[in-house]
Amino acid sequence: MKSTVRGVTAVRTAALSLESVSRRYGGRGGDGRGTTALDAVSCAVPAGSFTAVVGPSGSGKSTFLLCAAGLDRPTSGTVRIGGTDLGSLSEAALTRLRRDRVGFVFQSHALNLVPSLSIEENVVLPLVLAGADPAAADVLGRGRELLARVGLGGRGQDRPSTLSGGQQQRVAVARALVTGPDVIFADEPTASLDPDSAALVLALLRDAVRIDGRTVVMVTHDPAAADRADTVLTMRDGRLG
Repeated sequence: MKSTVRGVTAVRTAALSLESVSRRYGGRGGDGRGTTALDAVSCAVPAGSFTAVVGPSGSGKSTFLLCAAGLDRPTSGTVRIGGTDLGSLSEAALTRLRRDRVGFVFQSHALNLVPSLSIEENVVLPLVLAGADPAAADVLGRGRELLARVGLGGRGQDRPSTLSGGQQQRVAVARALVTGPDVIFADEPTASLDPDSAALVLALLRDAVRIDGRTVVMVTHDPAAADRADTVLTMRDGRLG
């Protein structure tokens, strides 16, 4: 039985915290119009934990992930990653934070990987975007190490199109780990996978917590996926239930 964490506690030690975060679309705040996707959501996610966010379609869980990951700015409230207030950052600084301190695994394979790059180049892309030399021995070594870890050590020079959906998601997990991020956000990472491939991806995310001490926040509609998490947050009508 998983627990639901509510309230903001130990913000300085939390990998991720949301304090009274709301997100409205359309209309003007407070005039009763528009759609409220998040309604004063507060929670704290401990470092080195695996949290699943579940709920029916339209409950606000995808908006939760977008705001928590700095991909969308809330209408009100505060989001912190590793103690950094995302609302205090310029767009350029927010981009750097997402690049250096956040990892992403999306549902869509098209969003996860760049088709024109090799698998190895996809894995080290965040390092290259941060200014690393793609031919440097440490960069190449890191990419190969992570590909071996996800079971694709011999496929580094292949293109993403040669991989199955499950294999592409495993590459996405490797890329999410490459910078040693504070938090890895996974948006329905097993939604389009067969059960065996889904189990492999979930095991890799679990290992990112167990072995590397990373923090994983995963949005999912799959109860079997949510069962792999330490904590389950349930969204209903834009609120944590």
